[in-house]
Amino acid sequence: MTASAKEAGATVVRPVPWDDAAAVALREAMEEEMGARYADLLASAPDYLPKGMNVEPETVVYTGIAYTGEGVPVGHVALRRLDGDLELKRMFVAPSHRGTDVARALLAAAEDAARALGASRVVLQTGHRQPDAVRLYEREGYAPIPLFPPYERLAGSHCFAKPLV
Repeated sequence: MTASAKEAGATVVRPVPWDDAAAVALREAMEEEMGARYADLLASAPDYLPKGMNVEPETVVYTGIAYTGEGVPVGHVALRRLDGDLELKRMFVAPSHRGTDVARALLAAAEDAARALGASRVVLQTGHRQPDAVRLYEREGYAPIPLFPPYERLAGSHCFAKPLV
């Protein structure tokens, strides 16, 4: 295991390039799930998602994949630079592995990467139709903060930050 890998039971988080095949597949699964979850909003307001929701690969400073003990990729997380902060992006756990501490392992790995990059905090945005995500972030020490760009125009946004001490 590398120094930046984190374990949660049999789950190991490893850094990978943004364009890693497993990372791409997990992001596609997330987009499919979120597209279905927010389909009515997307259909009724084509500009519902602000342009800033797109992740430009050159802004990504860390991508982590959670693997089972058998080597199956089951989770994804990334950090990108955004206006002087590091923002948690594309946090996703495969439905088959939710509730198994994969999300905690992904968060811990991202926070360790953020510390190594000299960040004093991590910020994130999630939506109102993701109450499990909101509970996870609050349980893991993230506190609500005012909406930050580009999410201030996105109805139902919840923004959080966690200081890294």
